Amino acid sequence: MFDRVDPNVSFPSLEEELIKIWDKEKLFDRVQEKTVQGKPFVFFEGPPTANAKPGLHHLVARAFKDAVPRYQTMRGRRIDRKAGWDTHGLPVELQVEKKIGITNKKAIEKYGIANFNKQCREDVWSYISEWQEITRRIGYWLDFENAYVTYHTDYIESVWNILKQVHDRHDSLSRSLLYQGYKVVQYCPRCGTALSSHEVAQGYKTTTDNSVYVKFKTEDGLNILVWTTTPWTLPGNVALAVGPRIDYVIVSENSHQNKFVVAKLLFEELRAKGIIDGEVIDIVKGEELIGKSYRPLWPNAIKDNTRAFKIVPANFVTTEEGTGIVHIATMYGEDDYNLGNEFGLPFVHTVDEDGKFLIDGPLFGQPVKDATSESLIISYLKDSGALSTVLPYEHEYPFCWRCDTPLLNYARSSWFIRMSELRQEMLSRNATVNWVPSSL
Repeated sequence: MFDRVDPNVSFPSLEEELIKIWDKEKLFDRVQEKTVQGKPFVFFEGPPTANAKPGLHHLVARAFKDAVPRYQTMRGRRIDRKAGWDTHGLPVELQVEKKIGITNKKAIEKYGIANFNKQCREDVWSYISEWQEITRRIGYWLDFENAYVTYHTDYIESVWNILKQVHDRHDSLSRSLLYQGYKVVQYCPRCGTALSSHEVAQGYKTTTDNSVYVKFKTEDGLNILVWTTTPWTLPGNVALAVGPRIDYVIVSENSHQNKFVVAKLLFEELRAKGIIDGEVIDIVKGEELIGKSYRPLWPNAIKDNTRAFKIVPANFVTTEEGTGIVHIATMYGEDDYNLGNEFGLPFVHTVDEDGKFLIDGPLFGQPVKDATSESLIISYLKDSGALSTVLPYEHEYPFCWRCDTPLLNYARSSWFIRMSELRQEMLSRNATVNWVPSSL
């Protein structure tokens, strides 16, 4: 017969009693000693950051991370169970910024980078005792005494060593697998960092911004009508893109004094909105517009204009909204950047990494996502005769999940690894992995 379970049992007390027995018998050490000659099974602890208390999601992850090594240990495999601590990154920096009253990166330089780093190294251990205690209480066995720490010199050197090996490896054209280039990313000018797609997904909000319809005048007198929801990118314009097989109408207004070009399928919609009116005098394919030159909106913003300010073809142009013609700013959109590479367009930043304009005039030094800046842009377009219409536009826009700053599509200089060169090697190794479920 089994003993009856006390209905008033204290599970926390049972838990503590069991852990005391484990500690007294040095159970973890004995298991490690017993499997020391076993075939190694490598399983690194994905390192948490101890600058905040562990949450429920951390406990769930740690339970999974304990189950795999425990199973492999029961099979006789040797697993070092090395603990780890992530001591780098924005979560630590932002917490310290709040603590010492800093609001931007320039303030960190004024405060002193060495002092700031020292503060970060101290703050990152704020809750280490809570992490170790909860790890102990859920029975997750880890070697904390020999934990790896990402700010330790030996760890940093190991990362540099890996990069050195990548640098020394070359592709079929004798190019290093490690190279420097640009990548258009969702960028937070406040935090000074790019955000991953998962981070971007956390910060979308429904917001209403001003969209503008702008007239780009060609050398032969046509007004190419373009719509954009990001007026701040207009000073960085280097080209206009059309769909080669799309039909475009030439619309005459004011007794042929003004001739506008828009996609045929969008003409009636634009007329209903009061953006354009007049008589259709011709229909042309987009390919007939390719190569036409036009006058830049900001003549001095792009110095290298020999390769700029032309109409080019693009397969991403649609007639679903706008005018069927896309304004191209190579540094502020992924499609724009790729098109720039395809047609040799200039790559010139008109905005710095603090999110402020670099162009001469009233806009210089102004934040791009700012009501004053937008007002200056619209006034400039109106005075130059390039402005057609301003309309509010409600859409989903990404904000930084950390600081609530509007994100910018921004081409940043970065280091890359030519992973396409490793495609076959990665596929062959991937085939040896037992994916569960296999659809992964």
